[in-house]
Amino acid sequence: MSEGEKAPFVTSMDPGGAAAPAPVVDSGIPGVTVGPGDHICALYRREKERDEIVIPFLQAGLRDGEKCICVIDSTPRPRVLASFGQGFDVDACIASRQLDLLSAGESYLRSGAFSTDGMLDFWHDSFGAVLSGGRFGFIRATGEMPWALRDLPEREDFFRYEAALNRVAPRYPTVILCLYDLNHFGGGIVMDLLKTHPKLLIGGQVVENPYYLTPDEFLTSRALEDKARSRR
Repeated sequence: MSEGEKAPFVTSMDPGGAAAPAPVVDSGIPGVTVGPGDHICALYRREKERDEIVIPFLQAGLRDGEKCICVIDSTPRPRVLASFGQGFDVDACIASRQLDLLSAGESYLRSGAFSTDGMLDFWHDSFGAVLSGGRFGFIRATGEMPWALRDLPEREDFFRYEAALNRVAPRYPTVILCLYDLNHFGGGIVMDLLKTHPKLLIGGQVVENPYYLTPDEFLTSRALEDKARSRR
């Protein structure tokens, strides 16, 4: 393996040498199952619906002894913490570093501007550090698109990142759940998120996304669109 290449996450093998079925991961959401390597787009309207998705998702991981990384910027941190409820000691999870609750400034925009490569390195470094530490064997990552990136050219870079994330997720024992409030994003963003997420969480169900493009397909289509725009 060349220097800088990321080691893939390999599924276990059965005695016959075939890859064993991927384990089912408890999403925390009734009737919703996910698996290692999933990159899912959760669609909702308003903060209440978001919390009905992301809080049970994180609680299930924390109960199962998993590492959880959550990037939420649209809601003040105290309100996010309060959403876990009094029966859940979220402060202890943060103090023990089982849960990282981050802002966009600590993740997407930590260098001052969004960078596709920089954000991919953020996940590679974060996942690698968690696994090399030996304390956690599985990672849940969730984050919402920062409102600051809704306009071009930042939006273009952000969805190139979302497309490339489909190469990252299968390499690690992780589920990545991306959060999109439909009240805040127009049709152009909706089309891009549909093209860059293999699965959608909508209406309490995870469904295969028929509009999904592989990273190569998405980048090729985007290059053709850019070329067409330059000719106008």
